[in-house]
Formats: sequence, structure tokens, C-alpha cells
Amino acid sequence: MQTFNLHFMDNIMVIGAAGQIGSELVVELRNIYGNEHVFATDIKQAPPDILEGGPFQILDVMDDKQLIHFIIRNKINQIYHLAAVLSSNAEKLPTQAWKINMDSLMNILEVAKMVDEVKKVFWPSSIAVFGPTTPRTGTPQLAVMEPITVYGISKLAGERWCDYYYNKYGVDVRSLRYPGLISYKTEAGGGTTDYAVEIFYEAIRHGNYECFLSEGTTLPMLFMPDAINATIKLMETERSRLTIRSSYNLGGMSITPDQLYQEIRRYIPGFTIRYNPDFRQAIADSWPQSVDDTIAKADWGFEQTYDLGKMAEIMLTEIENKLKP
Repeated sequence: MQTFNLHFMDNIMVIGAAGQIGSELVVELRNIYGNEHVFATDIKQAPPDILEGGPFQILDVMDDKQLIHFIIRNKINQIYHLAAVLSSNAEKLPTQAWKINMDSLMNILEVAKMVDEVKKVFWPSSIAVFGPTTPRTGTPQLAVMEPITVYGISKLAGERWCDYYYNKYGVDVRSLRYPGLISYKTEAGGGTTDYAVEIFYEAIRHGNYECFLSEGTTLPMLFMPDAINATIKLMETERSRLTIRSSYNLGGMSITPDQLYQEIRRYIPGFTIRYNPDFRQAIADSWPQSVDDTIAKADWGFEQTYDLGKMAEIMLTEIENKLKP
């Protein structure tokens, strides 16, 4: 992790601290800012390292009164709002997912507008904002966006609201369009790129895996340490340097299930895979195969440090250690 030029007395709130991104982001923020300055919240109980490492509170971001009370009481200066219903789960409960994803963001934007102490807000977008009419290779920062999923529609609407609140009210909200994220710390949580996490767990647990995407489905992926580093780096960049107020394209390594399978077989030669595409295949086919993140690199210095080989080695080692009795 890089060294950042930080305001060490800022108090930071992470919403969705028990999720895939939040559980790792909280730990890193506490390493940088100090445990007592990073307030973790979620609607469910957090992992032990989050609970024991600093302040944690059960909090529902949909409850705007509880939210604003918590922010004022704890003198919060930065908010990372990570709570959301992800792509495949959102397709099962579309109206509920829309309400959760949009109302929670609006609550955060309104609080940030009203409370002067809140200096910055981070909200994650996704490559799900793109659709089948978007160029699929080297997808540019500015492109046609016609998402076909509830998740993608909510992220696209959220981007426009973030841009609006910045231009209309001066709310310093920042965002990244994450590709698929790969992490050993938390297991899959309802996304279309979940196979890239599940495959490692199943390889170690059972030596075989049934993949819900076809073997040649190419999607951009990013190892979680690179995603965490990018998130904090964006938030610590001087405001005047940022030219995008919707959400920055974030690239990574474009890989297929077969490439991931072949990499794992280098360590587990007997590992087998079967392909049984389900409804998530259509979602994946509507997303980019590769993303142009030139503007992120130019504005705030995004860097990808982990390739497929290095990521796979770490994933297998850490998951094997995690699953030991």
C-alpha cells in the first residue's frame, strides 16, 4: 500500500463495512488514520477484526434520521458508502434493489449537502453501467450507456446524481467504476463476477467447480489490494485535479474463466471445471471485455500492480490458510 498525504484528524465513516470491499477498506483506513478515527457500520455484524479493531455500530443507511445523528455525533468528515444490492441478487428483487441502492445514496448526498463537516464522499459505481450498445473493448470513459440490469440502471442513475450534487451543491463526491473484484477475505456476495472468487474456494475445498459463465467470457477484473489502493488514492487526491464527477473508469486484467482455471491447475493439477451458464451469462455478455482507464491514470495516478499469476498465487495461499481447521 502506498503512502498518502492525509488529514490525520479526519473522522471516517464506512457504510457496508462487513461487505467484500468494506471489510478490507476499513482495515487499511485504520492502518493509515488510526483505529479510533475510522467508524465502521453495517446492518449486519462485522468480522472480528473489524469489531475488535475500532468503533463499529449496527446502522441502517436507509434510516436518514439515525444516519445524520451518527454523523453529527461522531464528527464525521469523510463517508465511504459501500452498501448495495449487487447485480445477480438485484435481478431477483428488482424494485427492492432499486429502492435500496438509490434511496441510500440519496440519503448520503443529502446529509453531505447539509452537514458542513462532511468534506468528501466516496460511492462505488461499476462496469455494469455499460450495456450491449457500448464498445466492448477499450470501453472509453465517455460512452453510450444502456445497461440491461437493475444494478446497472441504479449505478448509472447514481452517477448522474453524484455529478449533479457536485455541480449544484458543491458536494465533493468521488466514484470509481469497479470491474470484477477478486478477494480471499470474503466469499462471493451476489455479483456476476463472483465465479472469480468461488473458483478458488471450490478448487481447494472440492477439487472441482461448476462455473455459471462460459469458458471464454472475458471480463475485466481487479485484485482487491489494487482496488483498495485506488479507492483511497482517489479520495486523497487534491480536489482541483479531478476532472470526472460521475465515476472514473477503472481497468484491470481482462481474463476468462478458462484462463483462471488453467492458472489454478498450475498449483492443483487435478482440479476440474464444468461450464453451466445461467442467467448471469447474459449480464456478463452486456459488459465490457476491457476498459480504458487513461483518465484515472492521468488525473490521480491509478496503478495496477497485480497480474493474473501473482493474484492467483496469493489467493490460493491465503484461502488454504483460511480454511485450515
